[in-house]
Amino acid sequence: MKSVELKPNSPLSDLSELGETIKNWGKSLGFADIGFTDIDLSAYEARYFNWIGENFHGEMDYMQRHGTKRTRPNELEPGTTSIISVRMNYLDSEAENPLNVLHQSDKAYISRYALGKDYHKLMRKRLQQLAEKIAAETDGFVYRAFSDSAPVLERPLAEKAGLGFTGKNSLTIHPKSGSWFFLGELYCNLPVEIDPPFEKQGCGPCQACIQECPTQAIVDNAVVDSRRCISYLTIENKGAIPEEFRPLMGNRIYGCDDCQLVCPWNKFTTPTKEVAFESNNGLDSVGLIELWQWSEQQFLKRLEGSPIRRIGYAQWKRNLAVAIGNIEASKETLKTSVQHLESNLGQINELVDEHIKWAVSQLKTRIDGFEEPLVEEVYNASIKPFVAKNYYLPKAVKNA
Repeated sequence: MKSVELKPNSPLSDLSELGETIKNWGKSLGFADIGFTDIDLSAYEARYFNWIGENFHGEMDYMQRHGTKRTRPNELEPGTTSIISVRMNYLDSEAENPLNVLHQSDKAYISRYALGKDYHKLMRKRLQQLAEKIAAETDGFVYRAFSDSAPVLERPLAEKAGLGFTGKNSLTIHPKSGSWFFLGELYCNLPVEIDPPFEKQGCGPCQACIQECPTQAIVDNAVVDSRRCISYLTIENKGAIPEEFRPLMGNRIYGCDDCQLVCPWNKFTTPTKEVAFESNNGLDSVGLIELWQWSEQQFLKRLEGSPIRRIGYAQWKRNLAVAIGNIEASKETLKTSVQHLESNLGQINELVDEHIKWAVSQLKTRIDGFEEPLVEEVYNASIKPFVAKNYYLPKAVKNA
């Protein structure tokens, strides 16, 4: 790549001023934070390939397909000398309180990041706009924008750029902003001053995320076995969901947020200001049976522009079948749920049929041994985590 120089007509006196200017531009584009780092990821490489070696990536072949391009930025984008790392908040404070939804087994829980529009396009568009601002002031600036869209070690780069530390749940956590944010990067050749990295994990003795994970997918400090993770099982896994995990999934049909909901740092989260991330189609609090009744055409239409759409209709129905099989409700509701499930047998494919039959079996067992629930599960201030001691949400969240 060429060396970067300021254009003769730039209002900046020298390149040393550019870093702070870029951060101001980034915040005007909606990024919550921007940091600069070099391309040396050697401290993270062995850990990453050990994770791959344990097969913790499951069926995500793309995690190993590119070899060291993920851990050596200059191999992915030759000539890269620095990286601009950004984060953007996504928690919608006006959406239904996630705790309320999680504790109503007939509601569909969708990871909060997926309630609105697909973040990939928005993040890359904003990064492109940031790059164009930099290019307008410089000569020789070369870049490439990423947001969960290429073999990039986003979280280690964010940690090196000072955007947060890597928590025990493997997510990037900022002590003043929590973890409800997306990450993005500009690989470039900009000679900017590097920001100080986070060198210390801020979790301390806290084990809340490890305790709370429904499937015990956090197998070590900052190490997640994807094969056990509900986000992986509902999104990346294309085949049958192992039976041992189905009852543990509860009503989670797309992703899981439990490790974030019990993280104490998330009481400092700043809700998003992005309209695109606001809840779409009432997905923040919708009944499982209502979603089950969607045709494939409705699925494609209602989820147009949503990240959920990429899993496809069959996988959507597979996930819903498992969640419906976990419903705890009145005897009549359980019987009605069985009827809805059985009406779809033989309609989609063998994979969905397998999960429908499992769910029907679960519900019928529950019907046969039915005991009236003591109380209806509704959100109130007494709701507690399923295992850990407390939930942590910013006060701005609806009903918090």
